[in-house]
Amino acid sequence: MSQCDIGLIGLAVMGENLVLNMESKGFHVAVYNRTTEVTQAFAEGRAKGKNITPCHSLEAFVGALSSPRKMQIMVKAGGPVDAVIEQLIPLLDQGDIIIDGGNSLWTDTQRREKYLKEKGIHFFGVGVSGGEEGALKGPSIMPGGSEEGWRAIAPIYTKIAAIAEGEACCRHMGTDGAGHYVKMVHNGIEYGDMQLICEAYAILKATINPTAEEFAEIFSTWNRGDLDSFLIELTSKIFTQKDSETGLPMVDARILSSLKSERVHASKVLKGPETSPWEGDRQELIDAVRDALYASKIISYAQGFAQLRVASALYDWSLNYGDIAAIWRGGCIIRARFLNRITEAYRKDPALKNLILDPYFRDIILGTQANWRKVVQLAIQYGVASPAFSSALSYFDSYRNERLPANLLQAQRDYFGAHTFERIDKPEGTFFHHHWF
Repeated sequence: MSQCDIGLIGLAVMGENLVLNMESKGFHVAVYNRTTEVTQAFAEGRAKGKNITPCHSLEAFVGALSSPRKMQIMVKAGGPVDAVIEQLIPLLDQGDIIIDGGNSLWTDTQRREKYLKEKGIHFFGVGVSGGEEGALKGPSIMPGGSEEGWRAIAPIYTKIAAIAEGEACCRHMGTDGAGHYVKMVHNGIEYGDMQLICEAYAILKATINPTAEEFAEIFSTWNRGDLDSFLIELTSKIFTQKDSETGLPMVDARILSSLKSERVHASKVLKGPETSPWEGDRQELIDAVRDALYASKIISYAQGFAQLRVASALYDWSLNYGDIAAIWRGGCIIRARFLNRITEAYRKDPALKNLILDPYFRDIILGTQANWRKVVQLAIQYGVASPAFSSALSYFDSYRNERLPANLLQAQRDYFGAHTFERIDKPEGTFFHHHWF
């Protein structure tokens, strides 16, 4: 009987949690997994007694869906997504909607959307952030696809999304690959955020070497201020956890990491700078690292939104940056208090070319840059690798300078390869070559 509002293919933990989320919001959900035992275990376990219809074939799965059929794929990105799509096509009618909710490459989403559009089938690439808990309780959702398809799936996705400031953390991003592109930039910001936090930790450890308990208090204090965010909060909690075997803080327990054996050897033969114990004011240093972290975090977001701006123009997506910041305020990993400020900045000026030109963020950057520079210098002095702090500062210094040394680079290229150059005293687009020798 065709009665299910939506269906989901792929019952790993994320898939299961999304199904349970949908069901809890009043939707009847059909489910299918390639391995029948997985479907059965879910039906007899977490889905038991709920408005969830287990299906043991794709034919039964498609037949259980009301028209237009809406089905979300939650399988491994790449070939497996294409394989499921090919299996579904013969079973579908024009106007049906296939949704890829995994972390697919946005260019794959563009290709699939174009391919299915020719067959009269809507295809959506939907970025979902929030991990397993977000999938169950309300994630941040970034859908990309046609306007017509969005109207059909919007009532479901806006209802299962997280709520922040009274708004659903779900907006239509734009056509074809827009949703997956925005999710990709989100993930880049997320890992930049984590790297910055790790560098703040490393600099403090190298200079004043707080205990795990002191680190927990430092990050907890930061989380009560402008740095209030999910990642700062969870970092403070990490320092409170003890290893049951050794009694040591879990964060200091030995773990495997990239090139560990090489780095162990290198640490014995490659010596860093000779340093003296930190003799300055301890709290002043902690505050300076906080400022450097906040300024670098703003730059990370500014770079992400600048990248979105270029992609939006290139692919004619008409991305709404205020909406993007708004849907990241809840449910997702990078949720943070200052996303409200980003939302305000872009709603006040949708044509804002760079986030650090907004008066609020400009004043923060200008007010923290002295401490920011001090911390980067300190990292160099103590031999602490800080690629995220220093590259963020370099981005700021590059952006604020009217002229960069590209003139010399152009001269070098013209010298060795006659690649030509433009002159600043001639019309743009006019190229010259000089006989250097």
